[in-house]
Amino acid sequence: MTAVPPPPLPGGRLPRRVPVRRVVCLVPLALVAVAAVRHRSVLAEGLGQLRTASWPWLLAAVAATCLTWVAAAFTRQGAVVQPLPRGRLLATQFAAGTANHLLPSGLGAGAVNLRFMAVCGVPLARSSAALALYLVAECVGRLGLLAALLIAFPDALRLGSLPPAGSALPVLLGAAALSAVAAAVLALVTRLRARVLAFARDALGEARSVHRRPARALALWGGSLAFPALQAAALTAVGQALRLPVPAAHMALAYLAATAAVAVVPTPGGLGSVEAALIVALVAVGGPVAGATAVVLAYRIITVWVPLVPGALTLGALVRLKVV
Repeated sequence: MTAVPPPPLPGGRLPRRVPVRRVVCLVPLALVAVAAVRHRSVLAEGLGQLRTASWPWLLAAVAATCLTWVAAAFTRQGAVVQPLPRGRLLATQFAAGTANHLLPSGLGAGAVNLRFMAVCGVPLARSSAALALYLVAECVGRLGLLAALLIAFPDALRLGSLPPAGSALPVLLGAAALSAVAAAVLALVTRLRARVLAFARDALGEARSVHRRPARALALWGGSLAFPALQAAALTAVGQALRLPVPAAHMALAYLAATAAVAVVPTPGGLGSVEAALIVALVAVGGPVAGATAVVLAYRIITVWVPLVPGALTLGALVRLKVV
């Protein structure tokens, strides 16, 4: 039999495949543009606050922000036994930061890192367990630093002023209801319960393997402590740059308390919720409302908005190069 070639398209053009990967590379930039338009007033006000700031302290905030990606890379490597390529791992954390600000509840960073580990040859079960271990370590590190500062400065923060009045009981009831529903689903759906138990076994096995290697354990827990500490240091440096009349340790305490309080809010990168919580927390440690607002807006410009475009370009390049 003789193969019959397909008929030519009108105008003599040959059929071409849709460049899906090239289109995907442009998606992060499009999402950054949408976010910038939606929050243009915050951007304008934050940039205005930076004009009167002390530049040495702003440079210190920028340096601390850059080091957070290094800390994240250490923690990611510490959560998996298999060695990951260092340069690509660091670039992936920078790109994952942008994805995290564009998708809710850390989904962006998790998806980028899962894809990166899959490309590096890490099986899905192990990469999922590594992601869960990273989240647990990051939570323990943040809450551990917060507890240490609360013990060292017990009167610095009025915790009752962080949540809105009367919000504690609904939050507790909602958490109890969600826990009850999750327990009921696991009890009734046998297949789901089996998969959850299998994942728990894989995760515990991966955690034991990681902690048998001192270098991995040091990277995991050292990075998980350094990451929130560097974020708090960046806020403290911005506060010093704008001459906020609050001690540095109290500003760090305010940052850790605010970010712990909004960790369950499913907004992209905490946009909106983090700003509000940080302002309330800085006021709770003795800062004036106007000064706290200025510090938070300038801080979010440095740590969120400035890295968004280069982070989106890096993410697009990693997609194009099939790193993620």
